[in-house]
Amino acid sequence: MLQDDYDRLCNDKITTLPRPSLDFPTPEDEDYVPTPGGKPIGNYQNALYHREGLFSVIYKAPALGGESYFPAESPSKTKVVALKITTPSVMEPPHDSQREAKILAMAASERVIPLIETFRENGSHFVLVFPFVRYDFSDLLRDKKLSKSQIKSCLKDLFVGLADIHSKGIIHRDVKPSNILLKSLDGPAYLSDFGIAWAPEVPGSESADAKITDVGTTCYRPPELLFGNQKYGCSLDLWAAGCTVAEALDPSHETLFDSGELGSDLALIQSVFKKLGTPNLDVWPEAASFRDWGKVQFYEYPTQDWSVLLPNLSGVERDVVASLVKYESGSRMSASEVLKHAYFSSAE
Repeated sequence: MLQDDYDRLCNDKITTLPRPSLDFPTPEDEDYVPTPGGKPIGNYQNALYHREGLFSVIYKAPALGGESYFPAESPSKTKVVALKITTPSVMEPPHDSQREAKILAMAASERVIPLIETFRENGSHFVLVFPFVRYDFSDLLRDKKLSKSQIKSCLKDLFVGLADIHSKGIIHRDVKPSNILLKSLDGPAYLSDFGIAWAPEVPGSESADAKITDVGTTCYRPPELLFGNQKYGCSLDLWAAGCTVAEALDPSHETLFDSGELGSDLALIQSVFKKLGTPNLDVWPEAASFRDWGKVQFYEYPTQDWSVLLPNLSGVERDVVASLVKYESGSRMSASEVLKHAYFSSAE
C-alpha cells in the first residue's frame, strides 16, 4: 500500500468518528484569533507560531472555510485550529506522532481533545490538526485564575476523560496540569497531548510486558517507573492524576513532589519517600518483581499523615489524593471510582 493511500485510510477513520460539540472561538478567544501575515501550512493559511514541544512545533490558523466539523452558530467569527507539525523520522521513542493519531482516533470522547484531520507536508512532516483551545490548567493555576468550583469542574472532566480512555486500554502516560486544556475558565476541560500514549495492538506501541519506562514528566511520574516496572497499566495515569489533584486543590498550587532542579529520578524518589515513608514489601508487594528494586538502600523515612502533607485541604479533598497516590498500583482508585467520590458530590 502506498503511503498516501495509508494516510487517506487513517484520515477516513478519524473523520467518521463521532465529534464532541465544540464551537470556537469562545468570547475569551476573540483577542486570540490569528491575523493575516502568517505562513501557509497545507490548505491552512495565515498560520502563526504558537509554541513548541520536544519534537513538535504548534501553529494556530483560521479553520478552513468549508470545515464541516465546527458548528455554524457564529459564522461571522473566525474559527481557529492548532496545527501540530512533527517530523516522524527524527522522533525518538516513546514519541510517535503517527501512533498518536491512531490512538486519538480510538480515544475520541467528550473530554479528549478531538483530532480533526492529519496530513503530510513537504514529504517529511506529519501534521495533526486540533481545535485551538486557549487555556491550559497549569497556567490558570499558576496565575490563580480559577475558583474552587471551576477547579472541581476541571478535575471532574479530567477523570471523565481518563475513565473513557482507560476503558479502551489506553494509557496516556503524561497526565499533568499543562496537558489539560480548557475552552473557558468555566470549562469544559479536555485531556490533550497523546504523543507518548500507549494502546494495545496499535502499531508503534511496545509490547504490554516491555513498555518504555522513560515516560511521564518529572514530579508526576509514579514510583513503579522509577524502579523499572515495564508491565505497568492504566494505574500509571492515576498516580499522576492524584498529584494533579493535590496541586490543584492546595492554595499554593505547588507540586506534591519535587524532582529537584535537574529533574532526577533519585531526587524524586527521595521526595516521595520523605512524604509517604520509605516502603517495604509489606507496603508495596508488587515491587519485588521490579527490575531495579533492592539495588539501592534508602534511608527509612517515616510515613506522614495526609493532614500534615496537605493541611489546607478538607478531609474529603485529602481522601481523593490519598486514594490515588499509593505505592501499590492495584490499590489506586480507578478514574470511574473517583467520579463517584464524595468530593464530586459535595457542595464545598
